[in-house]
Amino acid sequence: MTKPPLTVYLAAPRGFCAGVDRAIKIVELALEKWGAPVFVRHEIVHNKFVVDDLKNKGAVFVEELDECPDDRPVIFSAHGVPKSVPAEAASREMIYVDATCPLVSKVHIEAERHHENGLQIVMIGHDGHPETIGTMGQLPEGEVLLVETVEDVAGLAVRDEAQLAFVTQTTLSVDDTADIVAALQARFPAIRGPHKEDICYATTNRQEAVKAIATKAEAMLVVGAPNSSNSRRLVEVGAKAGCAYAQLVQRATEIDWRALEGIGSIGVTAGASAPEVLVDEVIAALAERYEVRVEEVETASESVHFKVPRVLRELA
Repeated sequence: MTKPPLTVYLAAPRGFCAGVDRAIKIVELALEKWGAPVFVRHEIVHNKFVVDDLKNKGAVFVEELDECPDDRPVIFSAHGVPKSVPAEAASREMIYVDATCPLVSKVHIEAERHHENGLQIVMIGHDGHPETIGTMGQLPEGEVLLVETVEDVAGLAVRDEAQLAFVTQTTLSVDDTADIVAALQARFPAIRGPHKEDICYATTNRQEAVKAIATKAEAMLVVGAPNSSNSRRLVEVGAKAGCAYAQLVQRATEIDWRALEGIGSIGVTAGASAPEVLVDEVIAALAERYEVRVEEVETASESVHFKVPRVLRELA
């Protein structure tokens, strides 16, 4: 029986960004330097496959610092942590390594600078996301106000309308954030924004690639975890850009084949914390059912690289 033809539009760039690469490398180098177990506060990146692989190598994942013994190293996830966390680790004389993505750290520094200048901060982000918790935790309570939607802006109670600045979570939808920024600027004309967009280059690039394939593909699969903000945004961006069906899958086993019946083209991409091996797995699963022709759609090339902390570079 002949397989039906299927064109796979493969988004480029896709998958791991420099911050995720660095965070995983930090855990691997820490295990090499100090041996197992090495504790990691929160998932190092939001991907079960990656986390399980590091568990097998000797990493122990916990949600809070009080679950860690004093005498073993602990690593803080790529999403960043409130200031109270490294302060507690230091008071317990723990060895700790901060794997916060440098682009998230940049937002932390921005927020602190605005605070030192007497400004109250509005953060555009998702309530409860570790990155939002980490950024808001850089400053005293009440100094950072969270908005998630354009509607939230209308109900914002600020200390002084003339003394405001905004920052954003790095993994948001570029388009949705632009709407919220516009609402903030309309209500608070004096509000100050970042010199450069807070949304990271990798988030932006992956969303642009999805937009480029959304108009060509009848369906789209985004490889990523349900708790990965940037992966979930890719599904939303694909649907908003005109793709009739977009699904988030962690592995090929989660593909809803019934939803793909009768299609002749499909877009495939991966969130910034999803490894390429899972993209290969999805394409292999498609190839079992279809006569696949892969066409890569490249909208940007990436060459960003972040160094690991000095304490681990000394090992190399």
